[in-house]
Amino acid sequence: MGHEAASTRAYVIHPDMRREEQRHAPEYALEEARSLALALPGLEVVGAKIVPLSKPVPKTLFGSGKVEELKALFEAAETELVLIDGPLTPVQQRNLEKAWGVKILDRTGLILEIFSDRARTREGVLQVEMAALGYQRTRLVRAWTHLERQRGGLGFVGGPGETQIEADRRAIDDQLTRLRRQLERVVKTRELHRSARAKVPFPIVALVGYTNAGKSTLFNRLTGADVLAKDMLFATLDPTMRRVQLDSGSEIILSDTVGFISDLPTQLVAAFRATLEEVLEADLILHVRDIAHPETAEQKDDVEDILNDLGLPKTVPVIELWNKIDLLEPENRQAMTLRAEREDGIGAISAVTGEGLDSLLRDITTALDVHRFAETVSLPFSDGRRRAWAYGEGLVQSERQTEDGVELDLLWTARQAARFTDL
Repeated sequence: MGHEAASTRAYVIHPDMRREEQRHAPEYALEEARSLALALPGLEVVGAKIVPLSKPVPKTLFGSGKVEELKALFEAAETELVLIDGPLTPVQQRNLEKAWGVKILDRTGLILEIFSDRARTREGVLQVEMAALGYQRTRLVRAWTHLERQRGGLGFVGGPGETQIEADRRAIDDQLTRLRRQLERVVKTRELHRSARAKVPFPIVALVGYTNAGKSTLFNRLTGADVLAKDMLFATLDPTMRRVQLDSGSEIILSDTVGFISDLPTQLVAAFRATLEEVLEADLILHVRDIAHPETAEQKDDVEDILNDLGLPKTVPVIELWNKIDLLEPENRQAMTLRAEREDGIGAISAVTGEGLDSLLRDITTALDVHRFAETVSLPFSDGRRRAWAYGEGLVQSERQTEDGVELDLLWTARQAARFTDL
């Protein structure tokens, strides 16, 4: 008879700095960290704790008394891996591993592991590998042979038979150089694919939102697709695109993207950018919010911060979707629905029950029509390519011949105008 491989016993610690500028309450930050841990295959979370921290200690993060207290806690729980929900310096990580006799991952290391496990496209894999190497370069992380290897991750959580590698910085730098070259080739290929997609005469509508807001469930409901929609952080990393027909008969491309998260490690911003380029080129953004979550407002702020960091053009319209209204108490649900009806650019929906989705499809049609503008462009007779593209997109309202060429009266979106210029 076969047997399941033993999972690694992990304990989650959220150091609470008690800072006024903290956006998220400690209990929700801890729950998110715990969800991150559960998103990694082969981990069994045996405990989670908020640890107040008035002032970080340079050598060990926590004071000596707290280090001893936590050691007893980990020993009692037979902990093998401690996940610190925050940044650790290489010195702090090394000293705490020695004091506690366990492997330690900080928030960046954990998210890198999850991204490594989830990345599917060649570009996503390369971006994560580069981020991981940059992180390892300061730490020269070695594998711990007593931890069972469960999957193809990055090796922060090691396994039996793995050699104890102390990779020197030169080897890491050489590998980074190789990865950058590979990435340049992949990016060129993707740009060719994007040029091909630019000829598709459908507006792009992108779903964005805090992780677990219900984007993939909504995507499946609208497209009839079967995208992974688990209650798990970072369940999907690579964007998924499907065609959707609106009631008006026109068609759109709907794009589902990776869920956002607070305090995204800087090493992963580039990896995020790679998976979110569809968003930056979208004609319309649907910002999906979990309106039933106690920190829905804080999560909204996190999403908007990341979109700003990524450079989302201010001209792109956004519809805010208050999802999961089915989880609200009846009175609160009715109030939210009425409020959403009164305010422009907001829709109250349930991706699970389908409530509000007919109205959403009408709002998408309206938003795409509203954000079209009229413009007249002049083309020489020799520029048949742009003229053909404008006709192919259905943008031409009328055409006149001039001495030098043609004048086209166009009705288009800002994205279509930018594409026209790039042709």
